[in-house]
Amino acid sequence: MLRLTGLQKTYPGFALSVTLEVRPGQTLALLGPSGSGKSTLLRLVAGLEVPDSGQVWLDETELTPLPSEARQVGFVFQDYALFPHLSVSENIAFGLREARWDNASIRKRVDELLDLTHLFPHAHKRPEQLSGGERQRVALARALAHRPQVLLLDEPLGALDLKLRQELLLELRAILRQTAVPTIVVTHDQSEAFVIAHQVTLLREGTIVQQGTPEQLFNRPKNRWVATFLGHRNVFTTEQSRQMGLPARPHLLPQEALMLGEGEEARVQERIFKGFTVALELAWRGQRLYLEGPEPGLHPGDTARIRVDWSKVVPLEEEGEKNELRELLGTQTTSIKP
Repeated sequence: MLRLTGLQKTYPGFALSVTLEVRPGQTLALLGPSGSGKSTLLRLVAGLEVPDSGQVWLDETELTPLPSEARQVGFVFQDYALFPHLSVSENIAFGLREARWDNASIRKRVDELLDLTHLFPHAHKRPEQLSGGERQRVALARALAHRPQVLLLDEPLGALDLKLRQELLLELRAILRQTAVPTIVVTHDQSEAFVIAHQVTLLREGTIVQQGTPEQLFNRPKNRWVATFLGHRNVFTTEQSRQMGLPARPHLLPQEALMLGEGEEARVQERIFKGFTVALELAWRGQRLYLEGPEPGLHPGDTARIRVDWSKVVPLEEEGEKNELRELLGTQTTSIKP
């Protein structure tokens, strides 16, 4: 099990403070906006940066004082960092040769990884002859080659175009599911985090805001910032909630709480065609509601009826509400359970 205990790193204008655990065989996604500390946390785990305080533990071994090469960590960088003059097989084998594995063991391990990552047809090609997705798989195979005890991936799909990201997402998930080591994936894209990870930790300005399974995080966001970051549209302030007849605190109206075709009258303000779905913006009770689903046959200026299932409305914390422990210690403690 990988444990980060009171891990802190401070730069001018920024402070990272994190405690969390990742169990063997689990993939944890670090999700958050740019500058939230995701990549810094990876570099601290890998030993590429030194924390100001706190420890990194792998089972009962403290990694904090060890140099990066002694930590048994596999790292996939955003730009892949492949050797351009080496073939796919040679890139995968590079670390094994440096570690003085014998030739037979190297060939066996390289073949295993070529099979795992579906790269056998490209074994003798150089990186310049590969697509972005193929290069990404080479980088992953190279990181797995020496059988690391921890795997770290920094925006593994970030350099790819949208179509290729979508194609490789499930493939990456399948590969990670076959590894038996704690894995941390950094991303700023919640859809990627939800597909890849067993657990998601949401970082903001160096602090853990919320963590849980993808379903827990999406269905029960902690506050308006979390809900908005995760892509929810019907997120209302305390005053807006009061105007709709809700208790005086922020609220989320999830899509499943809204039913079109019955209830109170609303007016269509905007229609957005999105391919498989159509989105509507509706004026209702003095607010704007966002509704997305199958083609409803409605256009701007039309009237519609909306019913809200109030039992599905999600109350949110005021963003000023703080955990007392966080105020006292300046950290958010997170335990990732299987």
